Amino acid sequence: MPLSPPAPRELVHTRRITIEGHKRGDGLYDIEAQLTDTKSFGQTNHDRGYIAAGEPIHGMWLRLTIDPSMEIVAAEAVSDHTPYIACPSAAPNFARLVGLRIKAGFLREANHRVGGAVGCTHLRELLQQMATTAFQTVNPARVREAMRAEGARETPGSDNVDARITEQMGGAPKILNTCLAYSAEGPLVKRRWPHLYTGPRQDHTGPAPEPAGPEQAGRAPTQPETAAEPAESAA
Repeated sequence: MPLSPPAPRELVHTRRITIEGHKRGDGLYDIEAQLTDTKSFGQTNHDRGYIAAGEPIHGMWLRLTIDPSMEIVAAEAVSDHTPYIACPSAAPNFARLVGLRIKAGFLREANHRVGGAVGCTHLRELLQQMATTAFQTVNPARVREAMRAEGARETPGSDNVDARITEQMGGAPKILNTCLAYSAEGPLVKRRWPHLYTGPRQDHTGPAPEPAGPEQAGRAPTQPETAAEPAESAA
């Protein structure tokens, strides 16, 4: 379903971001992003003379190579199009991300290494979405490999793959109440983790009772570390 019809308007700026996750033949993963900014009009520029309409103002690439534990083992950035002649010299500094793990606190640690005047605002902006893409790449790939090894087969309507991917991410303690779908009051949690469900019961007598046993140890935190942090806890 598309958005509602807009008011009369004129296009000024377009930012396109493409991020792909690749499984490599050597067991590593490449998370690769491309960012392009264009204007609908031409403009003069001190370092480039003139930037025509549709010509990239920013044209940048960033690749993070990670292992199955989400540790960055290689990082490479390239700035093909920039508004200032000095900008491309920031790209090599993103190699400083090597050694970081994509997990809770990743964006903060990354900013310590490539923040401020040693980095590039637009390349840094890619890191949050690349972190989410890493989780969306590695965890499903590992689950698919395990299921193939087990000879497991999928049928339409099955929740098995999604449930196993969620467990790869840390299960309920990592994802409960991080979005509407994983609300403790919603049908997904009621089906997958009934002992954590707090919504109305069918008999309308109130929320489901909590178990008295060790299952309570799996209770999830109410929110991730920061508001900008995805369910995968990459910020």
